[in-house]
Amino acid sequence: MIETVDTLSVLRARILEWKRAGLRIGLVPTMGNLHAGHFSLVEALRARVDRVVASVFVNPTQFGPNEDFARYPRTPERDAEGLDAAGCDLLWLPTVEAMYPLGLHNAVTVRVPGVSEILDGAHRPGHFDGVATVVARLLNQVQPDVAAFGRKDYQQLAVISHLVTDLAFPVDLLPVAIAREPDGLAMSSRNQYLDTASRARAPALYRSLLALAQAMRSGSPAAEAASQAIAALRAEGFDVDYVEVRAPDLSPYLAGQPVAVALAAARLGGTRLIDNLEFRLDAAPSAG
Repeated sequence: MIETVDTLSVLRARILEWKRAGLRIGLVPTMGNLHAGHFSLVEALRARVDRVVASVFVNPTQFGPNEDFARYPRTPERDAEGLDAAGCDLLWLPTVEAMYPLGLHNAVTVRVPGVSEILDGAHRPGHFDGVATVVARLLNQVQPDVAAFGRKDYQQLAVISHLVTDLAFPVDLLPVAIAREPDGLAMSSRNQYLDTASRARAPALYRSLLALAQAMRSGSPAAEAASQAIAALRAEGFDVDYVEVRAPDLSPYLAGQPVAVALAAARLGGTRLIDNLEFRLDAAPSAG
């Protein structure tokens, strides 16, 4: 039966107990309202560690002033049931006061330069400062041996990798493939905001990335393939923030490189969707 903890001293006592017993610990950081994609992170960790901790915390510092912090769905009881079924041992459910004990206005902030400033960072200023800050706190609180993150948030994973390397956190990162619905839509807690008509159009985001990859494999330059993807999304009713082709480290893609990643963010109505596809230029694109 999963144990739920909302007090840092209790969390640290349990972690210390496990570490003294020589157990390896894994962490799945989440904002809750969990779905199969989150549970796949727990399942991926189970093969690598002895105990799995999942955190559920809707982090206010990574939401912009006009974003959906207030309406972001909170479903802690359902989350706990799903985590228990997936094999999670402990749910860390901190309050804002537990996460930011000196208050949000006095909180130490972590900023990752460079990779935080492009793509989503350019469209959501300050977002990745909030992500880096809360992840640093969670890594300090839980002190895991391994932390799992989904590849759907490709740029977020790059930011966290930079953070972990530069600040020498003693943790291994485990990237886990994107979990998709049968029609290709990347699983996301925000998908529930889509009305029936928008949900029917939403898989076009993934299809546009598949078409982009195929166009590049057929010889189209990256910029041209991205422009075609943007046009296709607009024709489906999307308001496009960006579609870009990058190298896997998110540096600019250079013609002739064997591996690329296409990243996209676009809105349907009031719902913002992101997706990505890493692919080789000499093979069929990966589904993850």
